[in-house]
Amino acid sequence: MKKLKQSVAVVALASLLAIGPAALASTATAGANDAQIQTEVVQKLQQKSEFKNVQSTVENGTVTLTGSVETYKQKLDAEKLARKSDKQVKSVRDLVEVSTSIPDAELQKKLANNLAYDRVGYGDVPFNVLTLDVKDGVVTLGGEMADYPAYNDALDIAANTKGVKDVVNNMKVAPTSTMDDHLRVRLFRAIYGDPVLSRYAIDPTKPIRILVDNGHIGLYGKVGSQAEVNIAGIRANGVFGGFSVENHLTTGATDVVK
Repeated sequence: MKKLKQSVAVVALASLLAIGPAALASTATAGANDAQIQTEVVQKLQQKSEFKNVQSTVENGTVTLTGSVETYKQKLDAEKLARKSDKQVKSVRDLVEVSTSIPDAELQKKLANNLAYDRVGYGDVPFNVLTLDVKDGVVTLGGEMADYPAYNDALDIAANTKGVKDVVNNMKVAPTSTMDDHLRVRLFRAIYGDPVLSRYAIDPTKPIRILVDNGHIGLYGKVGSQAEVNIAGIRANGVFGGFSVENHLTTGATDVVK
């Protein structure tokens, strides 16, 4: 047993000795490239006026960004620029801060309005269900979007809005389904074509939002009365092809983005 332990120790020591020089060589190579990477990153940053307050340092191929920018989108762009500035960049630590600050309530109101009117003129507006939360400048997006253009637009709006410090993305995109697409059209016609609910059809934000996911239906948003809530539910339940209906409509001022 004693000889076995000695053999294991010898093998372990030999392995360390074999790996050690390789690791040291790798680190030395990375360190030797730091100056070149730093030069490339600085040159790239200097080409963009929005990065005038961004600084960089490089250690063993890892770029660390500090300083400030005006929007969260610029923070993301600075990181992307650093990552692509030199093929020898191993990783990027993005410590850049967003300098613009707006009270959460004001920022939430602004974002809700922009998101509500996004995609107006496109056919997917009634079928996007989006939730919004703002705390200390951090925006959390949730819900389910009908397609990727709507999903990407929501992210872009949040990232480009001044005052947003960070974006937490909890959104998902509804699965691709021809059956669901046909069901959406039938639901829209049934709900917005109802004599009581037809007045909402002229609202560009389409306050009654219709979520369809593999045949399961959810109604979201706000209408003027409980009677309208009930009518929307009845109309949705009467549409052929739906497996279930959950009516989450509430009453009050129109609010399609919570």
